[in-house]
Amino acid sequence: MDEDSIIFMVVMFCCVIYFIIGYTINERNAKYLLAGYNTMSKEQREAFDLKNYLIFFKRFFYNLAIYSGIIFIILFVLYDALSSILIWAVITSLSLFYMVYKGAKFKK
Repeated sequence: MDEDSIIFMVVMFCCVIYFIIGYTINERNAKYLLAGYNTMSKEQREAFDLKNYLIFFKRFFYNLAIYSGIIFIILFVLYDALSSILIWAVITSLSLFYMVYKGAKFKK
């Protein structure tokens, strides 16, 4: 297996993981699995709009899985594998910062 194939498979695996994250987190397991929410006190959890946050969270991770995969495939066709993975990693990282920024509005 060559390096390009390995990089491609790793990115697609990450996309599958993003999809699984979006699919598995729900209101019942959020207090165990959702970072930040699991360390809140009971009063802080009651003040947090979990239902709408999970709608945002799930949509974000589904979109991240789909669009980051598409972006990587386009980059993979246009550039070499190393450049593609570096650009993909930057785009993915920036989108995660965006999620943290937008997610802060769900605190009441």
